[in-house]
Amino acid sequence: MDRRPLGKTGLSLPVLSYGASSLGAEFRAVDINEAIRSVHVALECGMNFIDTSPFYGRGMSEVLLGVALKGVPRDSYLLGTKLGRYDKTHFDFSAKRVVESVDVSLHRLGVDHLDICLCHDIEFVPMQQIVDETLPALRKIQQQGKVRFVGVSGYPMKMFRFVLDRTDLDVVLSYNHYSLQNTMFGDLVPYLKSKGVGIMNAAPFSARLLTNAPLPPWHRATPEVRAVAKRASDHCAKHGVDIAQLALQFSIANPDMTTCVTGSANPDRVREWAAWAAKPLDPKLLADVLEILQPIHNWCYVEGLPENNDPEAQG
Repeated sequence: MDRRPLGKTGLSLPVLSYGASSLGAEFRAVDINEAIRSVHVALECGMNFIDTSPFYGRGMSEVLLGVALKGVPRDSYLLGTKLGRYDKTHFDFSAKRVVESVDVSLHRLGVDHLDICLCHDIEFVPMQQIVDETLPALRKIQQQGKVRFVGVSGYPMKMFRFVLDRTDLDVVLSYNHYSLQNTMFGDLVPYLKSKGVGIMNAAPFSARLLTNAPLPPWHRATPEVRAVAKRASDHCAKHGVDIAQLALQFSIANPDMTTCVTGSANPDRVREWAAWAAKPLDPKLLADVLEILQPIHNWCYVEGLPENNDPEAQG
């Protein structure tokens, strides 16, 4: 698995990293033994940066990850978790909760430090609190050695500029905004580089939109977005390629994206992704698919507080 440097952190991450949200049964019921095996397969395949959050499964992801990593040498993997979001509508970015959250996560994960800790989905709260209270508290924990690097994650692009115009970050994590369908995060790269920030991408499949799997009931895609994505998928199928393969290859092809995080509790799926990552991308098929997807390029939706969203966001 190829690796890339993460900003100024000194860390080197695999181009494809393991997302442990699925261990929390966030998207479907999971078999616990399979879920634990998925973590081991990811490590075997070189996907040795693991991303989780106390929000995933309301603690279940961190607990299961702790079980899976028991006995695995700590220096053989990099580990990131988050804080601030704990349930669908439960957010607490107070300095007091920052301290508690990091300690609880360390206990669940069975480790003495985190490589990365992110403020999770900050678009759901007034973002000035993140700058004035949350990040300063997290920096104190960083000085204690419990966390090596800190940053923010979330959906709207606007939040990255808001925070970075007011304070420093080590890393940022964006999801659903650097894929075949949406490259808004890529447009932000020059700004992020000017700030010396480590750049992490997640969700190359846009919550199954760029796969052949049926979309989950909660998916926000409009009928037009679904129809156009289906045309792209059908075009790939005609050429004997799963659109998910092209989507994953596209998301890791950009050298400005240090890593792309994606996860599954199915070990066979994880192994398949690693195999796709090693295959050459078909430039002609990519050009065809990008042309098909052009009518819905950069379509996005409102997430969190309306004032924290980008002008392009819908609904």
